[in-house]
Parts: sequence; structure tokens; C-alpha cells
Amino acid sequence: MNKKTLAFMMLLIFVLIFAACSKKDAGGNSNNGKNNEKEEEPLFEIDSSLEGEISFWTWTPDIYEKVVEGFNKDYPNIKVNVIGLEFGPLHDQLQTTLAAGTGAPDVAQVEQGQFPRYSTSDLLEDLLQPPYNAQEYREYVSEYNWERWKSVDGKRLVGLPWDVTPGVFYYREDIYEAMGLPSDPEELGDFLQSSENLLDAAQTLAANDIYMYDWRDLPAVQYGDAIGYFDSNYNWTRNNDKMAELVDIVKQGIQIGWAPQLSGLGSDEGKQLMKQGKIASLTMGSWGARDIEAVLPEQAGKWRATRMPLDVNVGLGGSSFVMPSQGENKELAWAFMEWMVLSEDAWKAFVEHSVQPSYSHIVSLPWYQELTNDYLGGQQDYKFYSSLDPNIPVRRLTPLDGTGWHHYITGLNEAIDKNIDSKTILNQIEENAMKELASEIEKLKEEMNAALE
Repeated sequence: MNKKTLAFMMLLIFVLIFAACSKKDAGGNSNNGKNNEKEEEPLFEIDSSLEGEISFWTWTPDIYEKVVEGFNKDYPNIKVNVIGLEFGPLHDQLQTTLAAGTGAPDVAQVEQGQFPRYSTSDLLEDLLQPPYNAQEYREYVSEYNWERWKSVDGKRLVGLPWDVTPGVFYYREDIYEAMGLPSDPEELGDFLQSSENLLDAAQTLAANDIYMYDWRDLPAVQYGDAIGYFDSNYNWTRNNDKMAELVDIVKQGIQIGWAPQLSGLGSDEGKQLMKQGKIASLTMGSWGARDIEAVLPEQAGKWRATRMPLDVNVGLGGSSFVMPSQGENKELAWAFMEWMVLSEDAWKAFVEHSVQPSYSHIVSLPWYQELTNDYLGGQQDYKFYSSLDPNIPVRRLTPLDGTGWHHYITGLNEAIDKNIDSKTILNQIEENAMKELASEIEKLKEEMNAALE
């Protein structure tokens, strides 16, 4: 091989290696090009040829005006009849029509607390089954928000996950700062995880005739909201060391005088205390800033949001979309449900009404991460709310939760008023609840097993 030929071959090899490296570096690694192409693909398919008419029941029809407009840009031939009903009548009527086998809508919005009324039967479509195959979207939703819309046994997904409302500690930054307490959201959130710090802060506020909470038992009650009442096998869940610890802390807080025992936003006396700066903080769902602003617009810029004290991570509300099995327009209904929970255009409309998404492909978008709240002093509250979602524990929603609440709150009040040992009262609550509900639990277990056969 002469020198010219050798030089040409060396040059050719160099060019090929350089080109390969350049291609690799452009994507970060040799496989990223394909991954990026995959990420850019739409999360769900839109079939604009679908046509027909569906009915949708909701207690907040105004929210869906823009949503339906956006949906019809992708599905111009599907007419959505949005039917607004009052909250209570909607859930009652849905239960009646499901049982009757006729008269139900194609899609309905269902609130978390009402969901157990429909989740134990086969009157709603299991969205894990074909042709829906909703499990394709499991990785985009927190475990909490996915699991809570399943049947009690965890086998069927009968509600499509939509919003999430993590519990938030809203507080008056100016008051906390004036009291010499941490006032930066991150610093205060970290500070209040310690029971000693929490009680010291409550004592500091009380010494200045200021309440920390509006309701006296919130740390224990909201931890109960986080873990529910029963697990998938109808075992009682509210009797553990964490609950006993929180009941003890509640007792100490009450001795300090940390709450007036009334609703800060829902009672006239509470509103007056809020206006006077006598209630320094509230624990609410992530819609709380909206409600505080509605009652106290003059306090704009004074409120902030941080995580709830004592490592209590909880979902405080939320709703889902369900599809009655009796419906005759299931393909259209699924297209509408799928579009509402996955479409970026839908979420741009929803966040205008303080509806908090749980889907990771939405919360990671720059426009979402950069949303600020002037009422909260320019805080990026939606970005903060999304950081709380993964920490919420899984709970089951069951038809016995209402009765469970009665036993729990009765026993909790007795423990507070009579200073009964916390572990003793939790054992008593469990014993009373399980004794009263024994026959119903057995019946529900039989129905659950029959449905699996």
C-alpha cells in the first residue's frame, strides 16, 4: 500500500469516527435519538373520524366550557351534552340510574367521598380491560391517585384518575415573621416536622392571642384521611403508633389553645378572626389559596403555602370520571375521558379553576412549572403542590368509611375531653367499629369474592 493510499484511508476512517461521535453526542448517547422520538410521540391517539353524541354529568358545568371547546377541535363530530346537577342529587341520581339499568349518563364526574357508592359492583366499566387499557397510563400517575379509584380489592379500575389535591399548610408569612418564627416556605415546612417545634410555634402564637389552626384535632384527623379506615381486606387501619403519637400532640396543642374549634373560612366568627389576623394558618387541599382569596382578598401577598406539619402527607379531596356499563356510546365516552385527563389543552383550562393535575407529562411542562400565584406573593404554588403528590400514601375508599368516621371522631373527642390514654382509645375505637360492622364486612367480602369468580 503506497503512502497516498494509506493517507486517504486514514482520513476516511477519521471522518467516519467523527461523524459517529457527533451523532452520539447530539443525543447524549447512541440510543437517545430513538428515545427522544418516542417521547415526542402523542401519549394517546386521536381518531377525529369518531362521531356521535354523549352525555356528561357534573356539578361544576362552568369548568367544562373551555374543555369541551378544546375537545371539539380534536373531535369535531362528537357532541358533548354537559349536564349540570347539584352535588348531592348528582350522586344520588347516578346511584339510582345505575341500579335501575337505564338513565345513566355516558360519563359522570364522581367525588372521592361518594365514589364507594359505585365501586363495589360491576355497574361501572373496568377501565383496565380492553378496549380502554388504561394501565398504559399508570406510569404517569402517582400510586396514590391511581389506586384510590380502584374497587376495594384493588382488582378493577372503575374511575379514571384526574385531579389530585394534596394537603397544604397555608400560613400568614407576615405573622410568622413578626413572631420570630421561620417564615420562608421551605424553612417553615422543615421546622414544623418536629412536634417540639410545632408546639413551641403554637405556644408563641397563643401567647400573642393568635391561633395556629382553626380546628383543634386536625393533625390526627388528617393523618386518618391519609391512611383511610379499612384496607383491601376490610382490616381497620387507624390504630397504629403514628396515630397514637398525633392524638397525644393534639391534646398538648389543645392545652396550649392552638385552635378556636370553628371553621376559619366557613363561619362568620371564623372569618372575623381571619380578618383580624387571629388565625395564622390553615390546613386545606391545594385549592385552599383560591378559597382564602375569595374570603380575604385584602390579604393578598401575605399568605404562603408549605407542607403540612409532622410528616402528614394526605390527599384532601378530588374526583374522577366514571363510565356506566349501561351506556351505548362507550367508544365516544372513552375518547372524551381520555382527552380530559391527558390533553395539555384540557389542563390549561382546568388549572384556571385550581384543579391540580397528577399526570407527570403535564406537571413537568415549563408553562406549568412556572405558574405563579400573586395572592401567595408570587410563589410557584402549582410546582410545589406537585412535589407533594408522590408522598401521599395509598388508601382504599370503601362503603363503610362513613360509619368508620363516626366511630373514629366520637372516640377521638372522648379521648380529648376525658384525657383518655391515646392507645387505649384507639383500641376501643377499632373494637367498636369492627364489632358493629362485622356482618356488613362479611357480606362485602362475599360479594367481592363472587365478583372475582
